[in-house]
Amino acid sequence: MGSKTEALDAPLHAIGFEIEELSPEKVTGHLQVTRKCCQPFKVLHGGVSALIAESLASIGAHMASGLQRVAGIHLSINHVKRAELGDFVVWEVQLFKIDPSNSGRRTLISSSRVTLVSNIPVPEKQAMEAGEPLKKYAKL
Repeated sequence: MGSKTEALDAPLHAIGFEIEELSPEKVTGHLQVTRKCCQPFKVLHGGVSALIAESLASIGAHMASGLQRVAGIHLSINHVKRAELGDFVVWEVQLFKIDPSNSGRRTLISSSRVTLVSNIPVPEKQAMEAGEPLKKYAKL
């Protein structure tokens, strides 16, 4: 099998995002801003920030709900500063741009709020399959 991110979220993997920490309390990861995820102006596409926000919120909610099915029903995102081609973006609770030579220095680039609904009915086989990658990689 490929990377943890590939197993958990194919769209995140496609843009180069790497999931780091997985637990019901915290989901973290990072993205090197490449042409694949930039606007023509060589800055991170806002849709990529939204993809990361909803994906990680959904993964966290899925774990926190005891691996019940969840769905995003509302996403609100504010883009505060730009992240440029080559920047290293870290997701914690918010997206930050860090200077690799000084990882303690962070600049808020985006904040989001995701509303999810959980405990949605789903056929048993699909529900079991959806949780398998999380059981493999998460600290449950």
